[in-house]
Amino acid sequence: MILSATLSKPAQNVEELLGKPYIKIKISYENSSSGASYFVQQFTKTQVFHSHLKEEELNDFLSQHAGKTFKNCVQKTESEEITILANKKGKITTLRKKIASTNIVQKKKNYILEEGTPVPFLVLLGIMTDDGKVIKARYDKFRQINRFLEFINDTVKELSAIRTFSSDAPLKIIDFGCGKSYLTFAVHYFLTEIKHIECSIEGLDLKQEVIEYCNNITQKLGLKNLVFHTGDIANYSKTQDPDLIITLHACDTATDFALEYAVEKKALAILSVPCCQHQINTQLQENKLTQNELLQPLLKYGLIREKFSSLLTDGLRGMWLEEQGYKVQMLEFIDEEHTPKNLLIKAIKKNNKAKGSTPCIIKELNISPEIWK
Repeated sequence: MILSATLSKPAQNVEELLGKPYIKIKISYENSSSGASYFVQQFTKTQVFHSHLKEEELNDFLSQHAGKTFKNCVQKTESEEITILANKKGKITTLRKKIASTNIVQKKKNYILEEGTPVPFLVLLGIMTDDGKVIKARYDKFRQINRFLEFINDTVKELSAIRTFSSDAPLKIIDFGCGKSYLTFAVHYFLTEIKHIECSIEGLDLKQEVIEYCNNITQKLGLKNLVFHTGDIANYSKTQDPDLIITLHACDTATDFALEYAVEKKALAILSVPCCQHQINTQLQENKLTQNELLQPLLKYGLIREKFSSLLTDGLRGMWLEEQGYKVQMLEFIDEEHTPKNLLIKAIKKNNKAKGSTPCIIKELNISPEIWK
């Protein structure tokens, strides 16, 4: 059975054949109430479109377009990787590579969501089979979800010491930039089915197709107090005061807008995994600091400057949150072999007294995310 397929390097007639100038198509296995099906993401240069295919429809699609409409197609099953290539003359070559068992067998670990026990949302999202077996190609995602739930578990313990959650006063959570909402569904399941904590969760994302997809899953599973909306973090204007703000890989200043919102609404806790910190990198290129001889090794070379900017950005975020009355920890989210964006900012509200608007180092360096200026 095909678990995933990625088609790239489109032919010139792709728009004529498929209706839009797609540059890449990504297909992943998921389960639905009607049987095995596939989630399809079709990318143009500026947009992404979503749809679903049944297994037989996927086979027909790949037969028509792999190596033809798209000159490169990589398919993965549980046992092999199949690459279909077409050269300039249109000759198609199929390469097969066995997936070694040593690459997919994972060390047994006691996870919060246990292997072998079917979890409805994981089955529907194509991470588990109907009998609770974790699909090997989705094991990294399974580990990521469980790792995040460990942080949620610790955070909820701390919040429970601050106030009691009930049907009249549920734990209110907002997930900014929720995407396909693996973690959002996981948090809802963990709190309601495992911890039996009353909660209300809202997911927010820019992509309407993704939000429709998430709300559809919510309806299929009959989940309560979980809703998804289309919107921009920077312009989010709901009046709800959340207890917990979540952001996973919100790009660049989207993370800062989420942190600013959390502080403004006096959120009790924040769990944020930042991504793509371009803002300070750009400022460093324009700033006189680039002329500082002591900093030249960090700022002269693009790759090193990028890594330095990322660490500096997150360090400043931590200092800023401390200034706003939060206890801050910088933690490893997951092993770097699975994602380079592995730093998690955990912030727990200590008091309502902010020491100042921004850390003094920001004023001294004259660099910061724009929202702090």
